[in-house]
Amino acid sequence: MMSDKTAFEGTAVQDGPPSNLSADPVHRRWLLDQALELFGFFQPNVMNPAGGFYALAQDGTPLTCQGQAGLTQHLHSTTRMVHCFALGQVLGIVGADAVIDHGMAHIWNRHRDAQQGGYFWGVDNETVTEPTKQAYGHAFVLLAASAAKCAGHPDADRMLADIREILETRFWEAEIGASQEDFSADWQPLAPYRGQNSNMHLTEALMAAFQATGDSTYLGMADRIADLIINRHARAAGWRVPEHFDATWSVDYGYSGNPMFRPAGLTPGHALEWSRLLVDLYKLGQKKHVWMPAAAEALFVKACQLGWNEAQGGFHYTLDWDNRPLQTCCLWWPCAEAIAAAHCLQSVSDNPAFVLWYRRVWAFVDAHFIDKTYGGWFPELNPQRQPVSEIFVGKPDLYHAVQACLIPLGDNPMSDQKRVWQADPP
Repeated sequence: MMSDKTAFEGTAVQDGPPSNLSADPVHRRWLLDQALELFGFFQPNVMNPAGGFYALAQDGTPLTCQGQAGLTQHLHSTTRMVHCFALGQVLGIVGADAVIDHGMAHIWNRHRDAQQGGYFWGVDNETVTEPTKQAYGHAFVLLAASAAKCAGHPDADRMLADIREILETRFWEAEIGASQEDFSADWQPLAPYRGQNSNMHLTEALMAAFQATGDSTYLGMADRIADLIINRHARAAGWRVPEHFDATWSVDYGYSGNPMFRPAGLTPGHALEWSRLLVDLYKLGQKKHVWMPAAAEALFVKACQLGWNEAQGGFHYTLDWDNRPLQTCCLWWPCAEAIAAAHCLQSVSDNPAFVLWYRRVWAFVDAHFIDKTYGGWFPELNPQRQPVSEIFVGKPDLYHAVQACLIPLGDNPMSDQKRVWQADPP
């Protein structure tokens, strides 16, 4: 395991009992600077004049497709950018409102199916390229609409009403307390598959919708998903999070689908993500679900125990059910989620392990993921911890990295916009 004696941007880890780094003024200023640099990397070139957003190359220039109408823009990418720049507007980023406007128009006018309802997974500059309607993408529509409402966007309410109706009438299985997965353009079920990833992000979005609207229906749905996937399935699996299920919500141990969105086996990064979400859900629910803090701790500890690469640092992407590394590539987003979860867990636990992990993962990110030349974070590293482009091309995403910077500066920013992120501890 890498040493805790490392420094990043003026913040050094000292000998002696660990302290809460996210309360340190120097570190908080560093976090704010990192967030601002991320927005500064994405904002200048991310908007596609034809609609939606570009993925960016390593140097921040747009990735374009020569000789074609344009690269396919997937629903989660469009909606995440809206969510992030809604956070940016709360932070005071000049021009964030233009990015939100651009993204909201693209979601409504291009991704939305005006004839049959719902939102297409993929579109390019001219047409619908991937007409499936996926729970994963629809969860992020709810997140974007909720964030846009908190940022005061005039079209947020109509999008919230539309996505709520679609989720309730097409995706939500009330008898189970979770979402169905994939449909064709005309709402025919595509497979008897159920997935935790889409439901995890729906939990995040439902909490955001509750914060934006005060409607407790959203929070009740989030509670049911968490109870099914974590309190039932992850608890039974020794605090490992099963990813794939059949239509009856029995675990499908042999499933192997899309290597990015539905990889085989276990994904430690999702356990880390759930750890943070459970702390948030516990607090939003007035701390009535007493099982959640202990479950959040157990998920985090197990994910670090099994998923952290002791030799090189960083997290293995996936594990098999015997806890052996399956996909050993090192991606940025599990580290971002570990940072956010370690911070949040410090608010419900006095276990010093979370203080140490917060320091350890940030040190690794600063040493290996943050691009000190062009800005942004590299999305993946090879075993020698050098940037590579095997799964991802360029720097396609702002969402995970900027939340790792902002969550430690304000646990619940979108529900209280007057309490924006501050460099100095409150």
